[in-house]
Amino acid sequence: MSETATPKVLDAQAVLDWFDQHGRHDLPWQQQANPYRVWVSEIMLQQTQVTTVIPYYQRFMARFPDVQSLAAADINEVLHLWTGLGYYARARNLHKTATVVVRDHNGKFPEELEQLCDLPGIGRSTAGAILALSMRQRGVILDGNVKRVLCRFYAITEWSGETHVQKQLWTLAEQATPFQRVDAYTQAMMDLGATVCTRSKPLCHECPLATDCQALAQGLTSALPVPKPRKTLPVRQTFMLLLALPDGQVLLQQRPPSGLWGGLWSLPEFESITALEEELARRGSTLSRIWPVMRHTFSHFHLDITPVLARLETAAVAERPADQCWYALASAGKKGQNLGLSAPVKKLLEQLSVLEEHNNEPYRLL
Repeated sequence: MSETATPKVLDAQAVLDWFDQHGRHDLPWQQQANPYRVWVSEIMLQQTQVTTVIPYYQRFMARFPDVQSLAAADINEVLHLWTGLGYYARARNLHKTATVVVRDHNGKFPEELEQLCDLPGIGRSTAGAILALSMRQRGVILDGNVKRVLCRFYAITEWSGETHVQKQLWTLAEQATPFQRVDAYTQAMMDLGATVCTRSKPLCHECPLATDCQALAQGLTSALPVPKPRKTLPVRQTFMLLLALPDGQVLLQQRPPSGLWGGLWSLPEFESITALEEELARRGSTLSRIWPVMRHTFSHFHLDITPVLARLETAAVAERPADQCWYALASAGKKGQNLGLSAPVKKLLEQLSVLEEHNNEPYRLL
């Protein structure tokens, strides 16, 4: 934004008028909105598109309709319902926060910004959304959609992740947020960014802010917001063991509660094929097949996974530590099988299940 320019103030009323005619009014979390329902939706929507979130949200609400049921749940079931959404720390923090709300707040979410921000996984923008959308209090948000609208409207030519730019955007968001109909305005700004002021090919002719948009006036809509500077991602490698019993069960191991895929159930991992073969030899087995490498990309590195299939002829050698379990592919989803799985592990188990059906002999992987 030019230092000499006098930018127009974002017209909140124009946004509200647009929302009344073109906004989204039938999203699941808008129905019977309360702090719990809005909070879960906001956490799910972080880094995830609405169309992806909706079925997850509906399943989650069917199982955990209120904060009490979520607080009382086993974390494995919470992670199971989160499988495929990614960023699993969000699910762990949901469970932690539900426990805190029930234990320390009598099952009611705080109505003050600072107290909401003290809860695990709730930042300033999420807290503002909870206040605005469920309590009709003036809460200010700055999610990815709102950042995009503001960066274009005010022609901010620096990456929004810079500290001073973040501060500037919060000031602009605070100035633009009205005191009346704050719930409608909050939803409107998210909708505007998601459906009109999109990342690519924004529909400027449909935007209620087009007249005063500085990016449009300066021909910068395709260049803004400025993307995060790209870095070359390092590549890590791991070998994942698909070890099957004659009845089709597969060995899973629970990861530590924090860190990568924290608390999820995964396939046993090894740094080398030699280490994996040593483990198989200890169990009286040998590898049956090596599958092609699967690449899974995280925000800060690529993980190249080499899946290795092996089998045990009898369950007599199927001893396991406490952090391991035998996962029955044929009974997935039944009681005792509601485990949180990372996306690549879920995919590998599905591929193995298809292979078993094709062979009609679950334990024969050769």
